[in-house]
Amino acid sequence: MTMTVLRGGVVHTLDGSASRSAIAFAGGRVVALGPAAEPLAREGGATVVDLDGAVVVPGVNDAHLHAGWLGARWPHTILPASDTTPSPLSAEPTLQSPAERAAALERTWTILAALGITSYTEPGIGPGEDDGTGAFDTQMLEAYLNLHNRGVRTVRVTLLQLFGRLDGEGTLRALRAGLARALPHTDRSWLNISGVKVFADGIPPLRTACVSHAYDDGTHGSLLTYDDEHERAREDTLAEMIALVHDSGRQLAVHATGDRTIALTAAAAQLNGAARSAPPSYIVHADMAGEDELAAMSAAGLGATIQPLIALRTRAWASEVIGQKRAAAAWPIERILRTLPFATISSDAPVVEPDWRRALDAALTLVGRDDVDLRRLLMRAVTAAPAVQDGAASWKGTLDVGMAADAVVLSADPLEPGTPFPEITVRRTICGGRTVYAAD
Repeated sequence: MTMTVLRGGVVHTLDGSASRSAIAFAGGRVVALGPAAEPLAREGGATVVDLDGAVVVPGVNDAHLHAGWLGARWPHTILPASDTTPSPLSAEPTLQSPAERAAALERTWTILAALGITSYTEPGIGPGEDDGTGAFDTQMLEAYLNLHNRGVRTVRVTLLQLFGRLDGEGTLRALRAGLARALPHTDRSWLNISGVKVFADGIPPLRTACVSHAYDDGTHGSLLTYDDEHERAREDTLAEMIALVHDSGRQLAVHATGDRTIALTAAAAQLNGAARSAPPSYIVHADMAGEDELAAMSAAGLGATIQPLIALRTRAWASEVIGQKRAAAAWPIERILRTLPFATISSDAPVVEPDWRRALDAALTLVGRDDVDLRRLLMRAVTAAPAVQDGAASWKGTLDVGMAADAVVLSADPLEPGTPFPEITVRRTICGGRTVYAAD
């Protein structure tokens, strides 16, 4: 086995233990830490990396990222950074061939490696988008499988299937048909087709999130869950969809942003135990979750994946339709991270750029505080917590001995208050014990 030893810096395992000065990898796993790692550098054939004071943390896991769409669009994002001048697309790009789909994925994987990202969740691929742009359809799943079978593996992927429309209605009939299909065989440590995405509502700025208090125009939004075979209330349809996914043994991810949608999802999940699945089920976005909704989610065992950078860039827009007071209470970043069984911070790229440093910087801005405890919580929200979401916390997400050799070497300490996250540079990315990016 090839041995790799990183020494002469700071290693944050993010498992609750103290930092170390060195770490050793072999066979795709962490084999030693601190003083125990130093002698391994003298083994014949060992690769030794002198950190020169750099900091090692677990590889970053973006818990919600559309890789094919990102690869097709990059460097364009839906919500451009305020400090850049975007060059607008004339039309949404489409992926029309297997080669184009594969190229989009590999392009994204190169981008992610340079950002220190070693895992991500692809949140919605399947037949519901077979007449769409090609970034989310059944053939994109085939592209993933083909690359996986060829052994092109520089990042670990958790993939959710989508049997409805992206940001649109989903029907019970389509969900039943999708769940009845057999899953392809994969090495789940690299491509884990773990669950199902259900779109329950839209987003607050567009007045499509389902809310209990009216928007500025008097509307409340509506659920996107629809039974096209029987007369049935949409909230009952949502509850049945949640039960169907739970009964199938699959992981459930519900796009829910409005407070009413979140409450309905939590109630249904608690009723049938859907959130107690493995991997655990969760809500995507949870933008307008208040104390009552978070308590209901916690009681049901639901986690959440949130996007602080999107929140920061859309807060003023949202305030125009929900009012400044409700907008100020929306996106309760710290409360979500501290209240739920698990909560992750993600990008939702290409809505915004897939840069976890900007996301964590946005979280600091929204919380309005900067200290070691908060920074550790934020770092775990992009490393250890996503591993919980993936059902993989026993083998990845931290850097204890025996865990996956997924790590990123950073120029500065992300746990040090006052250190601007966006100014930290990625020097090296290691996935499965193999260097997939080196700045030099």
